[in-house]
Amino acid sequence: MFRLALGRLLQAIPVLLAVITVTFLLVHSAPGGPFSADKAVPPEVIKALEAQYQLDQPLWNQYIDYLGDVLRWDFGPSYKYSGRSVNELIAAGLPITAELGLYAMLIALVIGVSAGVIASLRPNSPLDYLPMSGAMIGICMPSFLLGPLLVLIFGIYLDWLPVSGWGDNPGDKLLPSFTLGAAYAAYIARLSRGGMLEVLSQDYIRTARAKGLSEWRIVGKHALRGGLIPVVAFLGPAFAGLLGGSFVVETIFQIPGLGRFYVQAAFNRDYTMILGMTVFFATLIIVFNLLSDMLALWLDPKLRHELARGNNE
Repeated sequence: MFRLALGRLLQAIPVLLAVITVTFLLVHSAPGGPFSADKAVPPEVIKALEAQYQLDQPLWNQYIDYLGDVLRWDFGPSYKYSGRSVNELIAAGLPITAELGLYAMLIALVIGVSAGVIASLRPNSPLDYLPMSGAMIGICMPSFLLGPLLVLIFGIYLDWLPVSGWGDNPGDKLLPSFTLGAAYAAYIARLSRGGMLEVLSQDYIRTARAKGLSEWRIVGKHALRGGLIPVVAFLGPAFAGLLGGSFVVETIFQIPGLGRFYVQAAFNRDYTMILGMTVFFATLIIVFNLLSDMLALWLDPKLRHELARGNNE
C-alpha cells in the first residue's frame, strides 16, 4: 500500500504541472486584464499596477515565478481583494464549503446506500424500479435546476425553509445540502445496487442463507462490506467534486464559500485567484482519490492480495 501511495503521489506531479500550465496560459490569453474592468483610469496608473504585480514581465518569466510560488504553497496576492492573499481567501471560504460538502455527502450516503441496498434485495420488482427511477431522475436533473425548484416549493410556496444564507440555523443548510448531494445520492444508489447484487450472488452468501441466518443479518454482517466497495472507491472523487462543484449551489443560495470566490474571480479576471483555486481543487481531487483507493484496499483483502502478488512479480 505504501508503494501504491508513493506511486500515485509521483504521478500527481506531472498532472499538477499540466493543470498549472494550461490554466496559466488560458487566463493570460483571455481578452482584457485584471484591471480592465475597473473604472477609467489614466494609462500611467494601469502601468503602475501592472508593474506592482509584475504583469509587465514576459509571460515565461511570470510562469517561472508562479511555479516557484506554488512550490512554497503561496498563491500570491489577489488582484481584486486589496491587501488579501489568495491563501487567506481560500482559508476563509474553505470551512463553509467543507461544511456544505460534508452535509451533502451525508445526505448522499444515507439516501443512496439505503436505496441501493433495498433495490438489490428485490431485483426486478417495484422495490427495485422505484428507487432506481428516482436515481435516474437525480442524475439527469442538474443542480442549477433542482436548487431553484426547491426554493420555489419549500421557500416560497410552503415558506418552510430560508432560501439564502449560511447561518447557525440548521434550516439554512438543508436546501443547499440536498441540492448539492442529490446527484451524488443517485450515483451512490446505482453503485450500491450493482455491488450488492454481485456480492449477494456469491457462494458464501448462499451458504449463510442455507444455515438459516436472517436476511438482514446476511446483508449487514456479510454482504454490506463487500457490496459497498464501489461506493468507497467513488467517495474520493465524489467529495472532491462536492467541494469543487459547489460554486453553482453557493451562487444560488448566496453562500460565502470557495465557489462564490471562484465565480467572482472569473468575472473579475483575478488571475492569481483563478490559478490558486484551480491548483487547490486539483490537489483535493488527487488526495481524495488516493484516500478512497487506500480505503478500498483496506476493505477488500482480494485487492490487497492481487496488489502484493503484482509487486512480487
